[in-house]
Amino acid sequence: MPGSVPPPPPAAVDATTPSPVAVSGPAHRMRVTLLMAGSCLPILGAVLIAPVLPKMQDHFASVPGAKALVPLALTIPALALALLAPFAGVIVDRLGRKRLLIVATVLYAVFGTAPLWLDSLGGIIASRALVGVTEAAIMICCTTLIGDYYSGHQRVKYLALQTMCASASATVFFVLGGAAGSAGWRVPFWVYAVSLALAPLMASALPDVAARMAGDEAPAEAEAHRPFPWRPLAGICALTFFGAMVFYTVPVEMSYLLDDLGVESSGVIGLATAIASAATVGGAVTFARLKRSPDPMLPAVLAVCAVGFGVMFLAESAPLLVIGAVVNCVGTGMLLPALLTSAMSRLAFEDRGRGTGLWMAAFFGGEFVCPLVLLAGESVVGSLAGAVGVLGLAATIVAAGLWAARRRAGAADPQPLPEQLA
Repeated sequence: MPGSVPPPPPAAVDATTPSPVAVSGPAHRMRVTLLMAGSCLPILGAVLIAPVLPKMQDHFASVPGAKALVPLALTIPALALALLAPFAGVIVDRLGRKRLLIVATVLYAVFGTAPLWLDSLGGIIASRALVGVTEAAIMICCTTLIGDYYSGHQRVKYLALQTMCASASATVFFVLGGAAGSAGWRVPFWVYAVSLALAPLMASALPDVAARMAGDEAPAEAEAHRPFPWRPLAGICALTFFGAMVFYTVPVEMSYLLDDLGVESSGVIGLATAIASAATVGGAVTFARLKRSPDPMLPAVLAVCAVGFGVMFLAESAPLLVIGAVVNCVGTGMLLPALLTSAMSRLAFEDRGRGTGLWMAAFFGGEFVCPLVLLAGESVVGSLAGAVGVLGLAATIVAAGLWAARRRAGAADPQPLPEQLA
């Protein structure tokens, strides 16, 4: 666009803008704790009621179509999040991150606890869709605020921590939902009220840096004509869509793969899934400690994921399948924060909400289609393990393409982040 200011190159924001808030002390620790807790709320919505679905099914057995509608109560928040994330991102940029986060956190409790009082299955599903709306706002606000508050290696560190917390909380919430569900299928919905305790803390402890950031990052006249960085963000969003399928393959399909190998014990399946989940956390920790720019790491990280898929494809025993899953999950634990950090590095303050929303839509869209893609692959190659192998081959091809593109651009060697931002 003639006369417009070009979008910043990757990491341009990191290279010029120091973290606008303190990165140590009690206020810093409270801020990080609240952002991580807020980031776990969408995970709570995704897994908490999974253990009570059979009881819900029995309760609504007389409702026509209940067999299909009850599972929808679990999955519809993720679908709503994927569809609404781009719009939520635009609202975040226009209304402000902190204000929207507080409102969404309160509404999360209202809609999340609604099934305690609702007797209609249709009403419960509608309330679950509204939970997804609030989840979209909460996740985008928390992620955007991490991008606002921190830069350089600090940003990498806390985006990786966000992945770690989300992965670990999934296991905790699943156990919590099962324990609470023993008292009745409605009881786990009380847990959604925890967000009411977070909202006032967020209001008092999270700083509003909008005025400073808007003043520091670009002159107002230039900002009026600065285009949104569609082209660089489109590439990372497309890669994120594929990366989400890689990320969710083990959590979604592990039990089926073990069953195909003759493992029927739910305890063994749960242990194997927990081991893989721990490997995801380990991968995120590794990523946070590397202090490297994310883009050059992506080919290697995808290659690790592909190796894990290859071992899972060749596995003829449960232990070897678990080893392959662990290798894959170490890679996916690094992949998610690498993709998110790469997207953040392409966004100035004024675009960060919208850009994060697009990134979230790509990620949760990939999550939604993951089982469908693997099901289609299974029908073509004849086995689920074969479909996983095909996905591993696709990851290898993508990794090779990224490596070749970086080599052509003369940026094959990973570079440390600037020391002054570490």
